[in-house]
Amino acid sequence: MNAASQSLSFTEKVGYGLGDGASNFFFQTFNVFLLFYYTDIFGISPAAVGTMLIVTKVIDAVTDPLMGMTADRTQTRWGKFRPYLLWMAVPYGIFGYAMFANPDLSDSGKLIYAYVTYTLMMLAYTAINVPYSALMGVISSSSIERTKVSSYRFFFAFSAGWLVVTFVGPLKELLGGGDDVLGFQLTMGIFAVLSVLFFWICFATTKERVQPPKQDNNVKADLKALMQNGPWIVVFIAGILTLMSIAVRSGGTLYYFKYYIGDDGGVLFQLLGLDFDKTSVFMSLGTLSMLVGILFTKTLATHFEKRTLMILLSIGNAAASVAFFFIPADYYWTMVLVNCLGSVINGPTPALVWSMYADVADYGQWKSGRRSTGLVFSGVQFAQKLGLAVGAGLSGYILAWYGFVANQAQTEETILGIRLMFTVFPAILATLGTLAFFFYRLDRKTMETIEVELASNNSVPA
Repeated sequence: MNAASQSLSFTEKVGYGLGDGASNFFFQTFNVFLLFYYTDIFGISPAAVGTMLIVTKVIDAVTDPLMGMTADRTQTRWGKFRPYLLWMAVPYGIFGYAMFANPDLSDSGKLIYAYVTYTLMMLAYTAINVPYSALMGVISSSSIERTKVSSYRFFFAFSAGWLVVTFVGPLKELLGGGDDVLGFQLTMGIFAVLSVLFFWICFATTKERVQPPKQDNNVKADLKALMQNGPWIVVFIAGILTLMSIAVRSGGTLYYFKYYIGDDGGVLFQLLGLDFDKTSVFMSLGTLSMLVGILFTKTLATHFEKRTLMILLSIGNAAASVAFFFIPADYYWTMVLVNCLGSVINGPTPALVWSMYADVADYGQWKSGRRSTGLVFSGVQFAQKLGLAVGAGLSGYILAWYGFVANQAQTEETILGIRLMFTVFPAILATLGTLAFFFYRLDRKTMETIEVELASNNSVPA
C-alpha cells in the first residue's frame, strides 16, 4: 500500500487538530466578542468598527495569496508548511493579546490602535494559518483519510471554541474582579500562551507526505490554473457567503442577549467559583452540540456525497436560525434547545468543507499538472476572512442603521434590528452560500480516479 494512503496515527491526528485549537482561541473570540468589545468596552462607535473590519481586508486581499505562493515555494528540512507553525507561533500570540491590551487613549487614538493591532494580528494569522491549512492537503493523498484528519481538526477547533464561549465571560469577571478591561487582558493572555504551545505541538507531531511534481516558479501559470479550477471557484464563493452568515450571527449574539433577552450578567448558576450567565450557558451548550455533530462526520461522509451533505445540513442550520425570530424573549430554554439542534446539524459541515478544499487542490493538479496547495488554501482562507470581515462590518452597520447606542436602553426599532441580525439576516446569507454547492461536481468516484492517477507522482516514503 502506498505510504501516503495509509491511515495516520492517532498522535498525528491529534497533533494536527491542536493547530486549529490554537487558531480558535482567537478566531472564536473575534467572532463572538470583538465587535462587542470594541463598542461596549473599548468605546468605538459601531459604524467606525464596521468600516475598520472591512478596510483592513484590503491588506488581506494581497497577503493571503502571497502567503500561499510563498509557502508553496518554501523548501526546508521540515517541509513547505510545517516550519511556519514553529516560526510564527510567538508573533501570533503577542499580537492577539495586544488587541485587548486597552491602552488609555483618545477616541481617535483608540481607533488607530484598533486598526494597527487588528492588522498585525491578521498578518500573523495569515502567516501561520495558511500553511497550517495547506498542511492538510499534503498530510495524506487519501481523500477519506483527509476527511478523518479534518474531523480531528474541527473537534479541537470546537473544543477551543467551547472554552472561549463558556469561560471568557466568567473568567474576565473572576480575573478582573469586575473590571472588564483587566479581565479581558488576563483571559486573552492565557489563550495566547495556549495558542503558542498548541502550534508547536502541531509542528512536532505532523509530517508532509505528498510532494508536488517538479515545476517552474511561474506565478502567472499558478494563478491561471486556479482560475480554471471550477470546484475551487464554487468553494470560494460559498466561503464568502457562509462566513458572512457566521459573522453576522456571532456578532449579534451578545447584543441579542444583553438588550433583547435582558441578560445583564446575572448568575444563572455557579460552578467551581465561576459565575455563568444565560449568554455563556447558551453559547457553551451550542458549541458542545457542534462537538456532538462532528462525531457523525466520518459516518456521513462514508455513506453520502460531501456536496449533498453540505446542501442538506446547511439548509437545516439556516432553518434553525430563522426559528429564533419567532421565539419570545422569556422562552430561554426553548432557545437553548433550538440552538443545540441547529448546532448538531451544523457540526459536520466545517470538517466536510475543509476536506473539500484538499480535494480541490488534488483536482487542480490533476487537471493542470500544477500543484499549488498553499495557493488553493490561501485563496479559500481569504474568502473566509473576507466573509468574516464583511459580515462583522455589516453587523456594525446594521446596529448603526437601527439606531444602536451602547450601554443604553434600546428603542423597539433597535431591538428589531438586533433580532434580525441574530436570526433572519444570517439565515439568508447561509442559504445563498448553500446555493453555490449545487455547482460543485467532485464526487467520490471522481476523487478515487484522481487519487490513483496522482499517487505515483505525489508520494514519498513515510
